[in-house]
Amino acid sequence: MQNKTIVLALASIAVAACGSHHHHDEREDLNTKPSYLGAISSINYDGVSDDLLTAGLGKTGLAGAAPAYADPNNPTPAELRRNAIYANYRAVLDIAANSGYGTLYGPNVDAKGVAGSGEGKVAGAEYIAYADDGSGNQNVTLMVQVPVGFDVKNPCIVTGTSSGSRGIYGAIGSSGEWGLKNNCAVAYADKGSGTGLYTFDDDGVNLQNGMRATRAAAGKNASFAPVLTDAERAAFAAAYPGRVAFKHAHSQQNPEKDWGKFTLQAVEFAFYVLNEKYGALARDNTSHVVMLTPKNTITIASSISNGAGAALLAAEQDTKGLISGVAASEPQIQPKSGSGYTVRQGAAAVTGQGKALFDYSTYAALYQPCIASTAAAPGRCTALVARGLLSGADLTAQQTDAKARLKAYGWLPDSDVLQAAHAGTNILVAVTYAYAYGKFSVTDKVCGFTFAPTDASGVPVAFTAAQKASSFATQNGIIGNVVYEDSVGGAKAYNFGVSPMSGIADQSLDGFLCLRSLATGMDAVSGAPLTGALAAQSTRVRAGVAEVAASGNLKGKPAIIVQGRSDTLIPVNFASRAYVGLNASVEGSASKLRYIEVTNANHFDSFANALPANIVPLHVYLFRALDAMLANLRSSATALPPSQVVRTVTRADNTTAITVANVPPFAATPTTANSIAISGTTITVPD
Repeated sequence: MQNKTIVLALASIAVAACGSHHHHDEREDLNTKPSYLGAISSINYDGVSDDLLTAGLGKTGLAGAAPAYADPNNPTPAELRRNAIYANYRAVLDIAANSGYGTLYGPNVDAKGVAGSGEGKVAGAEYIAYADDGSGNQNVTLMVQVPVGFDVKNPCIVTGTSSGSRGIYGAIGSSGEWGLKNNCAVAYADKGSGTGLYTFDDDGVNLQNGMRATRAAAGKNASFAPVLTDAERAAFAAAYPGRVAFKHAHSQQNPEKDWGKFTLQAVEFAFYVLNEKYGALARDNTSHVVMLTPKNTITIASSISNGAGAALLAAEQDTKGLISGVAASEPQIQPKSGSGYTVRQGAAAVTGQGKALFDYSTYAALYQPCIASTAAAPGRCTALVARGLLSGADLTAQQTDAKARLKAYGWLPDSDVLQAAHAGTNILVAVTYAYAYGKFSVTDKVCGFTFAPTDASGVPVAFTAAQKASSFATQNGIIGNVVYEDSVGGAKAYNFGVSPMSGIADQSLDGFLCLRSLATGMDAVSGAPLTGALAAQSTRVRAGVAEVAASGNLKGKPAIIVQGRSDTLIPVNFASRAYVGLNASVEGSASKLRYIEVTNANHFDSFANALPANIVPLHVYLFRALDAMLANLRSSATALPPSQVVRTVTRADNTTAITVANVPPFAATPTTANSIAISGTTITVPD
């Protein structure tokens, strides 16, 4: 018996010796599922009846009316996915006539920018899973799309973390579309915000696939469920009918502090999926051998707005070398410091460099509603004057002063024409992020604000069954309207709110002065330090703001940031310009960051056709930045474009089609008048 054992042992050594000719190393690198990933669901799409990019709608369907549900009270997961893709695609792109849709961008425009006559559907496989810490409280939705054209010999991955507070399909029309057209796998993340609508009346939650369930039935599979006992839920539902909770505001986790981490997890999910799909079967005949790694695969972190901020944070936090480069558009990024560097425009240092989102959004929430006021409803301006926060003898003078104050705070003159149109957006941002940064519960009613659908007179109403059922597809992640609970005469949508202090319809100014105080730690009117409960809330909020600050250290990774000079939601002085300055102070000459500022471009491409004489679409520049980054990563002989201002050309009106003449390409060697100079810790942007 002993001899037999020796013979077997020798035989296995011989097999190992033979095997070493086929394996550089006896240890096979087996593909293992990341521990934070839950169950993975996958669907293959044929590219005809349904597809990865357009959910079967194609270029024509995306431009048409919203698809109907067979039964609006009981939509299917496939219908919800289709309508989510439809809504998210149209939310970030202007697809109106003459906008450039179908000619400069859109499903039918190929990777080289050539418009074809087809519908642009993309066949391939889609994989979805939750990333979680085991508690079921995070449940960040991650998704990987692998187009049939994925090239194993030239593998690439691009990230598509959602913009705004959007769900998992939020980046489908931005970096998602570019990745699919370039035969890259796309790694999406909803970054812990997403469309987690919670309704109190029926204890209802969203599941991963968009379907609704009760909190009890969903268990750990809810996209979001607030931490409440059933007694607390019932009491709140009775006292505040129609009010809702949603994940970004009310998860009590400040998800933004982990946006970089969630983006990196999406990349790891993509590598896992790709190696399961393309890796050889291991000797155990069950596992797959790792074939694609960060060493042989190009991975570009990309997206727009919050998703672009997530891409930069992911690059900063990348300890495993997962990310090869970054191409980010209009990033919502918050530099950890507004000092230690200088941003100049022309000869003058800019004002307000490097401010935090909650700081500037609460400032905007005071003054933009005044700029949007009319002679019939001047309440906000009147109330600001009464508090000593605005001057001017009439509405026109008051609005001029409001614009002057915003410019003195750091907005550019280019934003003046857009200030009124941003009032509602900044109010949603200010209230949502107050909850998020302070990790407050939905029942805390911070500064008197809640969220609910409202009727024509501003009174909170309940969602209908059909609205709840389709919420996954229709909601942008900030759900309902901002309701001011402390309005004289009872709760009203903020724009109908009557402040207790003024007694007039001033669009709930008291509540926004409260939010402003939380941002600064000082009373927004008197300037005195906060005390008591408000001081404690301010400390919580400002701790949350500190958690999301960017280091500015991209560790030598090549990166391109593009942003529109007219951005009024995320002004360049607060975000991109300041980030470039911080990066210069941290990385110095090792930096490979390029910054491209586009004139007449703003945060919302939908304004391009609404204000054709002022705005062009920024979207084409995201794709050009991605093209330039991919070319550089595939061949170092192809240089990145230098930092520069791109001078665009607006149109007289929207009956004229946007062409390349309106949105000229990056210059390989910009003129002195267009060159953005980075010297030491000073960044100089030409006028």
